Amino acid sequence: MGASSGIGQEVARLLFFDGWTIGVAARREEALIEWKQKQLAFLAKAENQQATSFAEKIFTMSIDVCEPDAPQKLILLIERLGGIDLYIHASGIGKQNPYLETDIELNIVRTNGLGFTQMMDTVFRYMAENDGGHIVAISSIAGTKGLALAPSYSATKAFQNTYIEALEQLADNRHLKICFTDIRPGFVDTPLLAGGKYPMLLDKRMVAKKIMRAIQKKKHVYIIDWRWRIMTFLWGLIPRFIWRRWKLFKKR
Repeated sequence: MGASSGIGQEVARLLFFDGWTIGVAARREEALIEWKQKQLAFLAKAENQQATSFAEKIFTMSIDVCEPDAPQKLILLIERLGGIDLYIHASGIGKQNPYLETDIELNIVRTNGLGFTQMMDTVFRYMAENDGGHIVAISSIAGTKGLALAPSYSATKAFQNTYIEALEQLADNRHLKICFTDIRPGFVDTPLLAGGKYPMLLDKRMVAKKIMRAIQKKKHVYIIDWRWRIMTFLWGLIPRFIWRRWKLFKKR
């Protein structure tokens, strides 16, 4: 979910070339179809076959996670796949917004909060009724502390971290065979961060490879990379009275 660009698309590419049958979804289906054709053509050339022979390995669907019909569309995509073993939620938006423009804040809350919840609950219920599976959410290190430059983004990422933890406990309480992985990257060089200045920027291909390893090892929480693991650990040690005076924002 959220495979039209960035980390989601890169992870989908790795899964496809690893032999998975995948369903890719995002608001912009035309971007998914274009990406699908490129992957099929590349694999067909490598295997010296016709691209059509691999067509049933990638399924696409337009899903806006904020819309009321998103759960039904997700179930339809799962049915087209014949079931689901692994769900990866990479859909999300964020933007620096120190002047709290209302539309920006609310749109982030809708996508990262409401949309995230709709999709998590839908796939959780499906897996609960169909022998379990693995749910992976790409959240962020931004959920560690409230960040002045991106209030709704850091708040919704903290929400996601807590929600995954709660679902993990719920699955265990109900004796369900559902496992969870909360992926928390640092700042990644994707369209999401275009136009901003960010420290310790990570390459999306490197991040995708690390995500694949975390999925294979069924990590519960995985922070990418080691520098951000150190950074978030130190953030957690900073008292609130010091953190609220931390200078992240300069007036225009």
